[in-house]
Amino acid sequence: MGSPPQVTQLLQAWSEGDEDALQQLMPVVYQELHRLAQRYMAHERPEHTLQATALVNEAYMRLVGSTPGQWHSRAHFFAVSARVMRRILVDWARSHQSQKRASGVPALELQEQLAAIGESEPSLAAIDDALNALASVDARKSQVIELRFFGGLSVKETAEVLKVSEETVHRDWRLAKSWLRRELGRELSSGA
Repeated sequence: MGSPPQVTQLLQAWSEGDEDALQQLMPVVYQELHRLAQRYMAHERPEHTLQATALVNEAYMRLVGSTPGQWHSRAHFFAVSARVMRRILVDWARSHQSQKRASGVPALELQEQLAAIGESEPSLAAIDDALNALASVDARKSQVIELRFFGGLSVKETAEVLKVSEETVHRDWRLAKSWLRRELGRELSSGA
């Protein structure tokens, strides 16, 4: 993968409308985007029909299809990419669930779903709902979870994206994980 300064320079050139920079950028960042996609897919059930490569391709289409924003750094680009991938998977999961309900297949309670597929973790949609609830209480803590857990960013990169100290990221990370554990545990115990 290209060095952070090289990626940042290409991102800034793309932000300024240089289409050649985009053509140079994608091969440089593709492996890292694929790694992000694999991280996301690792939290999905094994028979999930969306594959990591398809997730990368869909994220790429959304990123390229939108007007390029002002990219501050490589870490900022990957933070946005992680958010786009999360949104794609959540949209897919919710669409898939609504199709099941529309086809007359009864929706299983979350606890039954977890038992049926042998998972001890909540679904991505439940995590997304919990992250959205956390964001309504404390947006930065929600962003820290998204960047660190889903985006795979380091503490230093997360601090850079959020423009806070590394100690703040550590503190937010600990508090947000505790809050999410409690919130998701409440969902599982209530059968929501």
